[in-house]
Amino acid sequence: MSGILYGVGIGPGDPDLITLKALKLLQSVPVIAYPAPAVGNSLARQIAAPHIPEGRREIIIRISMAPKDANDRSAYDRAAVEIGAVLRDGQDVAVICEGDPFFYGSFMYLFNRLSGEFEVQVIPGVSSLTACSGATLMPLASHTEVLCVLPAPLPEDELRARLAQTDAAAIIKLGHHANKICTILKDMDLLAGAKYVAHATMPNQTVGNLADIDPADVPYFSMILVRKNEVTG
Repeated sequence: MSGILYGVGIGPGDPDLITLKALKLLQSVPVIAYPAPAVGNSLARQIAAPHIPEGRREIIIRISMAPKDANDRSAYDRAAVEIGAVLRDGQDVAVICEGDPFFYGSFMYLFNRLSGEFEVQVIPGVSSLTACSGATLMPLASHTEVLCVLPAPLPEDELRARLAQTDAAAIIKLGHHANKICTILKDMDLLAGAKYVAHATMPNQTVGNLADIDPADVPYFSMILVRKNEVTG
């Protein structure tokens, strides 16, 4: 019998934000896999470290973060081969992911490659979206409001159009796109009320008004929250 492939959300950064179900699984599964940059340590592994017993087999999925390799999925092809061999051998594998596995998570690429052959279970995790909302004390949406999640790398025209149509927005994957986003929000008279969070729930978390942030000093793991209306009721 083949093993089970688990996609395990371990939360946005604070190790205490892991769910009980994810904790129990990490303490029992024999093999753990996780994404890591081409050089350096894995953030997902660092977050989960307090919950991983010694002696577990670990599969490191090295992924290039260079812009030129943004659409290169060969790392997942190689990882699927290695993980698939372990699953065929009857061992369960937990792929740990920052936040939630299916909310812009890299696990979905392994899911696409392996779900046709193996049983897959997804353990949801606390997402960066809800973590940032809690950090800023800004509700995401209420009543019949529409919330839009916008990746900052989208073209400027599309960002403006979607912001014009929504009641509230979470803008993610900022990095070197921060200056573009700040310009758009200022033009649309949304900058003053926008909130900014970097490294949510981590020791180096930064929270503030977007208008006070230097766009040149914004990391990839950051988010902007925007609301057009106050919460009433």
